[in-house]
Amino acid sequence: MGKTRRMDPRCKSVDVAKDLVDWRKPLLWQVGHLGEKYDDWVHQPVDRPIRLFHSNFMESLSTTACFLSLSSRYTVCLTWIPIVLCLSWYCYTALAREDTRLFSTFTTAYSIRIHKYWFPLLFLMGMCIWTFLEYLIHRFVFHLKPPASSYYLITLHFLMHGQHHKSPFDDSRLVFPPVPAGLIILAIYVITKPLFPNAFGLSLFTGGLFGYVVYDMTHYYLHYGSPEKGTYLYKLKAYHVKHHFEHQKAGFGITSTFWDYPFQTLIPEETFENDN
Repeated sequence: MGKTRRMDPRCKSVDVAKDLVDWRKPLLWQVGHLGEKYDDWVHQPVDRPIRLFHSNFMESLSTTACFLSLSSRYTVCLTWIPIVLCLSWYCYTALAREDTRLFSTFTTAYSIRIHKYWFPLLFLMGMCIWTFLEYLIHRFVFHLKPPASSYYLITLHFLMHGQHHKSPFDDSRLVFPPVPAGLIILAIYVITKPLFPNAFGLSLFTGGLFGYVVYDMTHYYLHYGSPEKGTYLYKLKAYHVKHHFEHQKAGFGITSTFWDYPFQTLIPEETFENDN
């Protein structure tokens, strides 16, 4: 089903002749020259698509719309859900052999045998770990303000997240494209693999991967979905909209607001009351 919506009135219209960048050309190599003007510019949202690269091939890798000519939400599911299912089956059967032990590196006498019945719990733990990573990445990586003097850090920030805040309704960039997402996921796997026994750690990783899928699908829905008023997703959508248009230094939770509480980055409730 196709999506229909009106332009958000909070988005600025772009005067191509007067804007700080030339929208007729790819933006990625222009934004680094904005210097101290970059932070204000990138947080003035517009409602128009963004092109990053001159190369059509590189551009296709930076979006999901070009991947298999599928909508972003379908690309995420078709790419990662089969992998989650395959890894889940592998972990379950590996644990069923009952040769996975926790703490066996330190002691064989008191090591804990991990049974196949542990898999659902480990999977859920992995999802919970992802929610924490989701918060940390969004706050401390995506919203790390680049130095005004650094062309390359500004460019990197725009590539990772700035382009999404500049054009929050560019649906081809609402979720991570499969290729860069795959590289990041592979790096996380390689780094965390030595920390736990194979099937134990992989079960956590699989749950975390599914948590990432839930995050991407939730993020897409918060921008394009129409949840019923009073529901959890309606409140979450209002929360995320506030993050984009009014509180860019708060409200870093996407799938939930849980981690905003202990880190004291919760968007003030009175801002929602003023909208009613």
